[in-house]
Amino acid sequence: MAVNFFLKDSLNVDPSTLQLLQNSANLPMVGKPLYGVVSDAVYISGQHRVPYIAIGAFLQAVSWLAIAILSQSSISIFTMSLFLLLSNLGASIAEVANDALVAEMAKQPMTSSKKAQSSSGELQSFVWMSSSMGGVLGNLLVGFAIDRFSPPSMFLFFGLLVVLQFFITIAVRESALKLPKSQSNVGIRAQLSELSAALRKPEIMYSVAWFAASYSIIPVLTGTMFFYQTQNLKIRSSVLGISKVFGQAAMLLWGVIYNSGLKSVSPRKLISAIQAMMAVFMISDVLFVKGVYREMGVPDSLYVLIFSSLLEVMFFFKILPFSVYIAQVCPPGCEGSIMAFVMSAVALAFIVSGYLGVALASYTGVTGDDFSGLPLALIIQAVCTILPLYWSYFMPDGVKSKTTKKRE
Repeated sequence: MAVNFFLKDSLNVDPSTLQLLQNSANLPMVGKPLYGVVSDAVYISGQHRVPYIAIGAFLQAVSWLAIAILSQSSISIFTMSLFLLLSNLGASIAEVANDALVAEMAKQPMTSSKKAQSSSGELQSFVWMSSSMGGVLGNLLVGFAIDRFSPPSMFLFFGLLVVLQFFITIAVRESALKLPKSQSNVGIRAQLSELSAALRKPEIMYSVAWFAASYSIIPVLTGTMFFYQTQNLKIRSSVLGISKVFGQAAMLLWGVIYNSGLKSVSPRKLISAIQAMMAVFMISDVLFVKGVYREMGVPDSLYVLIFSSLLEVMFFFKILPFSVYIAQVCPPGCEGSIMAFVMSAVALAFIVSGYLGVALASYTGVTGDDFSGLPLALIIQAVCTILPLYWSYFMPDGVKSKTTKKRE
């Protein structure tokens, strides 16, 4: 939130430039497979997960503290982009190690097959809900702070939080996590060979390809909608901040619902249903932009607070059931590499969709001052969202249990 307002108000970027910067800053996310291979194969002081989380926190702290300390007059679009790239590099390294930790812990042997079946995906759901709770608290804080503090002040506060994370992380010994025993220092070449063999498995290869394509084919309009809401509708920044709270609360609720009743539903059906619901919300955005809801007495701020925030987080709803599936079919020993490859593919898909969104905005004539072509852009976006459903058979129906395999 602070970055968006800083780019718009202090650096005076237009919607297309804002969206290009947003997506280009995520380029380090594409390198996640490399970080995953390194964390799987290279141990630091006998540890191969926690040290990488600490390295990631350190890089983020350096970038955000530098942005906060430098004077606004000395920060250009180029320098801001470099610092954002450094921050996202740190975030990528930390996320890879974290995802690998979750995948490793989730695959620890259970005492009975019944217990293993009931706990499948439980750790991923717990991590999802914990992250969502953090998102609720963080965005609740930013909702009140965005009107009261300048973006550099918020950058400083965030930098200090990451410094705190760094010191907490280096105080944790990986042995305390009781990870499953694995062979240490297997070598990067051997790890790459294992990753290549795992990715050639049809149940992994086809599902990851479809999952990434289901994101990349959608031209997202985040920068355009941000300008439309703030410039055209004059939505207050505090309302946008609180809308993030509502979105994170929806993420938390989704984690609870999935963990309690949807783990048995096949990934294909669940992810396809979410994809279709995203298209419905995009059509709803068309009615919103045309003023239909306003004529019905629904304030613009209320729609942004609820429905726009729901659509924004719905893009991530698919990740939970998919990550549970991938953790189940992932071969032991390369959890970090596989999960990193998956998230890298998703990050690349988001970057592609962001660039497509810039092209779509240009095609429909949407600018920072003219939003007459926005309804057409949203309709095209909804149609593109429906298209992946025609190839949903690439997604699995689920993971067969060992008992079923023996019977076969």
